[in-house]
Amino acid sequence: MSTAVETKKTPVAEFSGFLDKFKPQLALALPKHMTADRMSRLALTAFSSSASLQKCTAKSIAASIMTAGQLGLEPGVNGAGFLIPYKDTCTFGPGWKGLVDLVARSGRGTVFTGVIFKDQSYTFTDGPKRDLVIHNETDLEDPEDITHAYAIGWVKDATIPIIELWRVSKIKKHRDKYNKVGDKHYSYRDWEMYCRKVPLLQVLKYMPCSIEVSNAIAINNAAESGRAASIDGGIVIDNETGEIDGETKAQQYPDDQFTANLPAWLKLISGGKKTADQVIAMAQSKFPLTDEQKRQIREGGIVAPKSDEPANATVIAALRAKASDASITDTEVATHLGVENLDGITNAQVEAALKFISNPVEG
Repeated sequence: MSTAVETKKTPVAEFSGFLDKFKPQLALALPKHMTADRMSRLALTAFSSSASLQKCTAKSIAASIMTAGQLGLEPGVNGAGFLIPYKDTCTFGPGWKGLVDLVARSGRGTVFTGVIFKDQSYTFTDGPKRDLVIHNETDLEDPEDITHAYAIGWVKDATIPIIELWRVSKIKKHRDKYNKVGDKHYSYRDWEMYCRKVPLLQVLKYMPCSIEVSNAIAINNAAESGRAASIDGGIVIDNETGEIDGETKAQQYPDDQFTANLPAWLKLISGGKKTADQVIAMAQSKFPLTDEQKRQIREGGIVAPKSDEPANATVIAALRAKASDASITDTEVATHLGVENLDGITNAQVEAALKFISNPVEG
């Protein structure tokens, strides 16, 4: 009589199987220059070399990989970013090299960050001729010998740099103020990386930021507090509360600007010069669009329900654009509706106006 012996899979083998199933979903979220196979291998490498990461849920690791990919950063590669375990939750934290890379990609400036050891002398000049000069190299490597960290930002075409110089004591105070996870904070594992990143984040506040940089800062803020966050539609969302991060909420496309720009965008689409997706990509190079704003672009700006509620400004702007494309004036539309002007018309009147614009003879 033979007895079947069950072989229990190791955590690494189980996670590898999970990644194989997750790859198709991951591939959809990644930019074109990144592959799901490579990101999965990087995640598996990090998982197999970290006992703490093996305590995290597979879903939280998968979400962190996806967040890294959406930012265009590879976790564990050249300090671009890291999978950071907090109890059973994994978060992604961009490294200082990742932040430097994102700023360079934006084309609006460049940044750099470094540290000063106790055997180095320096001169820092603030004011209209801001400058930082480090006078000698160091033979030291121990992070405990770091006395200062600095970051320098050069905005494109600017005449003077942005410089932040922080003492180690100030960096520790900063960590103690925002650290919500005690000695599990990643700075206890990689002090130099953390020292470099703190003044860099201060410099980035004064730099022209792309959506990717803004999102990376918001993701970093969540990781600092031991919270997991993800990127949905270009917006950073707190995974625990579902709230929009304040850093990126302010970066959403302002309604007034969207309303003002929508008619011109719709003309580009109707004239065959751009597709709806190309217009969306163009708009999001400035601010992230909400799902509703994307819908307005894809559906011609007008998706008003039949009701007696006043139509919003975006719908009316789109209506005017459609009328203009059909060589019909606002006055002609208003006359058909029996109103003085189009401002304040209802959603039901918008529907009637659309029918008139599509066939003014029958209307």
